[in-house]
Amino acid sequence: MEAGDQDALLAGLVAADPVGHVVLSGRERALVLYADKLTVTPSSITRDDIQALRATGLDDRAIHDACAIVAYFAFVNRMADGLGVEVE
Repeated sequence: MEAGDQDALLAGLVAADPVGHVVLSGRERALVLYADKLTVTPSSITRDDIQALRATGLDDRAIHDACAIVAYFAFVNRMADGLGVEVE
């Protein structure tokens, strides 16, 4: 997926209006925003970002799990890119 397509998909996911038949809850929207920020600019995560997740009802375990999943995907993608793995 091209960068412009990824940006459009993300914008659509977090928009107030549903994208196609996809309607995200406030919690899902907060998780998408967190995952995007953690992926693109990980050093910019602040306590406010964590508080935004807590405000949706997520506890520390759920926030840890979300962080671990995003980090794992980043790791795997970087390993694949670094080793020249090509998609079949």
